[in-house]
Amino acid sequence: MTTSGSSLPVSPPIRAGEALRKKLAKIGLHSEADLLVHLPLRYEDETRITPVGRALGGEAVQVEVVVHSNEVQFRPRRQMIVRAADTSGEITLRFFSFYPSQQATLSEGSRIRAFGEVRGGFFGNEMVHPRFRKVGEDEPLPGQLTPIYPTTAGLANSALQKLIGQALVAGDLSETLPEDLRRRLKLPGLARSLRFLHTPPPGTDLDTLHARNHPAWRRVKFDEVLAQQLSLRRAYLARREQGAPVLVAQEDLGARLLDRLPFALTGAQLRAMAEIADDLGQPYPMQRLLQGDVGAGKTIVAALAACQAISAGWQAAFMAPTEILAEQHYLKLKEWLEPLGVHVAWLSGSLKSKARREQLAATAAGAQLVVGTHALIQEGVDFARLGLAIVDEQHRFGVAQRLALRKKGDNPHQLMMSATPIPRTLAMSYYADLDVTVLDELPPGRTPIKTRLVADSRRQDVVGFIRKHVEEGRQAYWVCPLIEESEALQLQTAQDIYEQLSVDLPELTVGLVHGRLKADEKQAVMAAFAAGQVDVLVATTVIEVGVDVPNASLMVIEHAERFGLSQLHQLRGRVGRGQYESSCVLIYAGPLGEIARRRLKIIFEHTDGFEIARQDLQIRGPGEFVGSRQSGVPLLRYADLDMDADLVEMAREVAEDMLAGHPELAERHLRRWLGAREELLKS
Repeated sequence: MTTSGSSLPVSPPIRAGEALRKKLAKIGLHSEADLLVHLPLRYEDETRITPVGRALGGEAVQVEVVVHSNEVQFRPRRQMIVRAADTSGEITLRFFSFYPSQQATLSEGSRIRAFGEVRGGFFGNEMVHPRFRKVGEDEPLPGQLTPIYPTTAGLANSALQKLIGQALVAGDLSETLPEDLRRRLKLPGLARSLRFLHTPPPGTDLDTLHARNHPAWRRVKFDEVLAQQLSLRRAYLARREQGAPVLVAQEDLGARLLDRLPFALTGAQLRAMAEIADDLGQPYPMQRLLQGDVGAGKTIVAALAACQAISAGWQAAFMAPTEILAEQHYLKLKEWLEPLGVHVAWLSGSLKSKARREQLAATAAGAQLVVGTHALIQEGVDFARLGLAIVDEQHRFGVAQRLALRKKGDNPHQLMMSATPIPRTLAMSYYADLDVTVLDELPPGRTPIKTRLVADSRRQDVVGFIRKHVEEGRQAYWVCPLIEESEALQLQTAQDIYEQLSVDLPELTVGLVHGRLKADEKQAVMAAFAAGQVDVLVATTVIEVGVDVPNASLMVIEHAERFGLSQLHQLRGRVGRGQYESSCVLIYAGPLGEIARRRLKIIFEHTDGFEIARQDLQIRGPGEFVGSRQSGVPLLRYADLDMDADLVEMAREVAEDMLAGHPELAERHLRRWLGAREELLKS
């Protein structure tokens, strides 16, 4: 069997009944190749028997015993109590859920082998829900460690062992790495590695296996990362074959904008602009990710990119995930560009019918820059000549949404921006199909932000700090995680804080903004805060990104232990934007869990967004950083981006060479590791 466009055979489907195939499909197992790379979570040593009398509490061991009683008890809850013994002592096996067939297997007089953790019980040592099977006297022991596989309800580990054993005999274990490459990278062969991991021999060090740093694990992790790199690199090269508008400026609109700005670009911004300008002049679509820490100046870089598209006679679109953020961009871009004769249109879901019709007509007629929310990708929005699509906070949009914006034009260039710094190893692995530009330099004038941790019991101290702060002419934010009281999470809410601060600070003007307000109400509150008419703005995380009020130099975050590191860093970045010394107060409620304690320690000790992101990756893993992108990029199952960063580096180099010099091996490698999932990447 072959696939269209390829002479390589597809791995045969798993031979099993319909019911079993459905269970296997739930855990992504469809073919022999899937079985071969479905590797154990852990291993258990059933190659030896431990006498009951020598089993220590806390140890996971295998015992061989004869059942001498079996009864079902109903106090304090229904359970099956099995008492069994060998010549050295007695042990109790306890089951809280069981079937009649298991009761029959554990009937009086049965000889069984049970594997589980021994613990002290009321009647002596016991095992709770051990794995067990009936055996004959002098039945030989297994010849290798027992692999325990990821599974699903109704799919026994023994069934997986059997199917994988068959695949190891009949499946394709052919090598996909050239011999000279394997020698250079000091990697063992694939067949040997997979056989070892599925059937490790007795005496293998369990700690090494479970830590996944055995050479066989290293080979598998390299292959997995290489498959990801091959797939993303192939998608990158495929885009280079597509046509796109060549955006060569007919007039230097960007230079005119720079002349009007009251600040100079940093070296990092100039480098970023040069890279983007070069991309826009190519006949294939740009797919560039512009990332930088809070306040690094991404918006002006995007504005200059839009200037190049407009100067070349094309339209630019600028999409942001929230109305507050989108409107901030609209107002800023309008302030910069309208004096230069650029028509900036605005599209959002809150526009009234008449205003929406006017903006839709302007977009279709060729408004040079169109700023908006998801409204930009709705039906009925037609661009006259879209040449550049800019997506801010790109991780908040799904693959389909970004694709929908591209489809509004004839394969326009795309610039994606993120204020959430992406750790280097994550960028190398999950964003390998994009060109990545990093703004690693903050503009001059950003004042350092002092971070303070304050226990909930000292709330009144924070109120006094706000009063003193406002008396000095400054403004403050107070951010809360919820809008109204929840029984599940008894947290201070934005509404409660607003009402309490209005009482505690009667001489100040307190405002409230949250996601459930109507758009015009939110805009009115934000405008009043920006104009200095509101002293303290109580808000939910709708102000997490994009809000820029230089006079606001105090950020109070309620229940900071409930926020992720990225959110805390983004919120802290709303202050320190003017000439005044700024502070961020993190109010926390105890007792703190271990993860919350780690997060608060990291945000207290670090201000560098990339270092915060690196440590956040260790805590959370890559899923939340990748966000909606993970629907198009397979998450790594075995490789660890922190522990295996060197493998990512190696795989990047190998992928490029392999696609150029060994395309058939690259194809076989992809089919083995990704199979049909690779099709997701082609969008």
